[in-house]
Amino acid sequence: MDRIPILQIGRRLLVTIQIDLMDQTALALQDDLAARIERSGATGVLIDISALEIVDSFIGRMLVNISGIANVLGATSVVVGMQPAVAITLVELGLSLDGVRTALNVERGLELLHQATAEQSDDDRFDWR
Repeated sequence: MDRIPILQIGRRLLVTIQIDLMDQTALALQDDLAARIERSGATGVLIDISALEIVDSFIGRMLVNISGIANVLGATSVVVGMQPAVAITLVELGLSLDGVRTALNVERGLELLHQATAEQSDDDRFDWR
């Protein structure tokens, strides 16, 4: 089974999916990413799916799950690089990717992560007395 590499850049993780995801690979990615967020204390996750030409309903749900898991673990996630055909397929399948932040490309995704993590930092400094 292929494993998707997870790169750490500062307090952010970069996942670049370069192969068509099989169900087992997607499940392994979900587990690997959760463990990596927990170990590293990452505040952001960027998932680049620009190489994916096909996304079925299972993979679509996995993207939603991965985003939700990252959020519960305190990391903001952004999915970038979605091909127009993939977006059309997801809509036709009735998957809206609720709760998943998306951006057209890596640059815009990094901007979203920067904004989101800056907001988290502001929230962390709130005085709860």
